[in-house]
Amino acid sequence: MSLQMITVGHNIALIQPGFSLMNFDGQVFFFGQKGWPKRSCPTGVFHFDIKQNHLKLKPAVFSKDSCYLPPLHYPATCSYKDSLESEKHQYIIHGGKTPNNELSDKIYIMSVACKNNKKVTFRCTEKDLVGDVPEARYGHSIDVVYSRGKSMGVLFGGRSYMPSTQRTTEKWNSVTDCLPHVFLVDFEFGCATSYILPELQDGLSFHVSIARNDTIYILGGHSLANNIRPANLYRIRVDLPLGSPAVNCTVLPGGISVSSAILTQTNNDEFVIVGGYQLENQKRMVCNVVSLGNDTIEISEMETPDWTPDIKHSKIWFGSSMGNGTVFLGIPGDNKQAMSEAFYFYMLKCSEDDVSEEQKIFTSSQTSTEDPGDSTPFEDSEEFCFSAEATSFDGDDEFDTYNEDDEDDESVTGYWITCCPTCDVDINTWVPFYSTELNKPAMIYCSHGDGHWVHAQCMDLAERTLIHLSEGSNKYYCNEHVQIARALQTPKRSLSLQKPPMKSLHKKGSGKVLTPAKKSFLRRLFD
Repeated sequence: MSLQMITVGHNIALIQPGFSLMNFDGQVFFFGQKGWPKRSCPTGVFHFDIKQNHLKLKPAVFSKDSCYLPPLHYPATCSYKDSLESEKHQYIIHGGKTPNNELSDKIYIMSVACKNNKKVTFRCTEKDLVGDVPEARYGHSIDVVYSRGKSMGVLFGGRSYMPSTQRTTEKWNSVTDCLPHVFLVDFEFGCATSYILPELQDGLSFHVSIARNDTIYILGGHSLANNIRPANLYRIRVDLPLGSPAVNCTVLPGGISVSSAILTQTNNDEFVIVGGYQLENQKRMVCNVVSLGNDTIEISEMETPDWTPDIKHSKIWFGSSMGNGTVFLGIPGDNKQAMSEAFYFYMLKCSEDDVSEEQKIFTSSQTSTEDPGDSTPFEDSEEFCFSAEATSFDGDDEFDTYNEDDEDDESVTGYWITCCPTCDVDINTWVPFYSTELNKPAMIYCSHGDGHWVHAQCMDLAERTLIHLSEGSNKYYCNEHVQIARALQTPKRSLSLQKPPMKSLHKKGSGKVLTPAKKSFLRRLFD
């Protein structure tokens, strides 16, 4: 095993605990930047390019028909194919935290729309679920199993906020273990079904999961309710006949006590577990080899790398698998120095052997840390997950350069979105429409339902009206919902006073004629 330090370009501030890595055809992509995406990278997805131990993050783009994907920290991700023989490679993203510290319950499917000269354009679609929809969570795992020519997603574990009826001001952000239910998700039809297995009694999060054909192995994890890391080793098998799926769980011996470990694959049937925690404030410095057979799993210790003093003394660490037995690690910088970096990064190579691209095993794992901006000690409530399978990659300089200056403003939400069916704001051709716009389109927040943002330009607002709305404190609504709930009422229409025609000044049938003095008086009155 070899350990090398990695230098990062000027966009190092984007790499924060909670990111994920995805691999498409040998190219690794970074997802989960801090804060909301900016104009310089509206998608929040970056090409993860390492050359000669130097890392560059280069912005990626989405297709026009993509949905808006918020930057999610600690989501569950896994690679997905329609079948083991399929060549179409996609990624499933579920759950996670937004920069506003809200939990997501959405499922996104990421795929490649086109690829030209190593520049990838992604397509992101949101999958609606019906049935037993899993609640919003983070720190969980999602894997894909294959049985009888069919595939199914398996979601397990994680943490969620306390129910709204139990949340108080002091404990508003307190989290609790999700129920230990196993969810089967049919990505084709959007159906979710929950299963209660007697072997799974306690909620778990930040465990390691390995999926192989129709079987998933669950290792380790942390129980928030009991504050323990039991030496768990579960085997969950899913059978997909023509009728209802069959799910069974078996408790196996030989488990390990660890949470938030990083899993990397060294060959078709062998994995390495790196990092993690064995106690609340104690890192687990031991590495393990996991060997899989047709119906067996073996876990044994292996030689540890020569950890640097910085890594040994650091209380927290985080990272993800880059594939080919390589792990990307990060530790907090030395806050005692005025010019110290926020994080230092390393690349750990567990094996020099290449992993076959035709491998039929997909992995997902979790790693953890707290928010280093709050305090130094590690807290399990801030553990989060990673999932990645990556091979070596050759980037080039065709990608645009990320402008880190845009990261100064964290108050805005996703203004580079398709805000309404008639939205024509293109991130590639946008030019200021109002004189008040500087580097982004003006947005109007529609208060209907849960609320959403709409471009002021798409609402056909006059600039005077836009300024008026921004200065006021009233709620307002977009064109689609203004008829449903209108808060800004325009003044009621009043009929203007019209001048009566001169001939009507005659009294009909009276035979009397107005004198010139009376006519002059009436003219002054109506004028």
